[in-house]
Amino acid sequence: MESLKIKKFKIERTRTGLPARWECGGGATNTGEVIIVAGKDGSAKKALYVRRKGHLANAEHALIPITVGDYIVYAYHKRRNFWIRVYKIQSFEEAYAICEMAYEFSGGQWNEPLPEYLKAAVSAATEKATTYHCRSPFYIEPRI
Repeated sequence: MESLKIKKFKIERTRTGLPARWECGGGATNTGEVIIVAGKDGSAKKALYVRRKGHLANAEHALIPITVGDYIVYAYHKRRNFWIRVYKIQSFEEAYAICEMAYEFSGGQWNEPLPEYLKAAVSAATEKATTYHCRSPFYIEPRI
């Protein structure tokens, strides 16, 4: 059984075997649920692939390579009452990233102060979760 502090996130493997996770989700009428990927320093990462065709509403939008130390931000809201968990990737086990919960927002407050470097990723998660039928990634490094 998983501890509340430890969570396994399903991952993808690239053709070369790199672990990757999809940025996904978006908002519905009164709810929303998203996953955002951030680097070790909280920055946006470069996507390996961005979906532009097919069913996109609240689906998988960008495939992002992940490494130990990166963050996965999970955000859920019901009528804009947010529940956010920020997980730090500890290791990989076959088709899963083993993550430890670092920060949690529930009942209108954080379990401990959120570091400045993670605020942009959390902000992107809340914005994406409230975007009705979101069809694009919100937190990836722009292509030049």
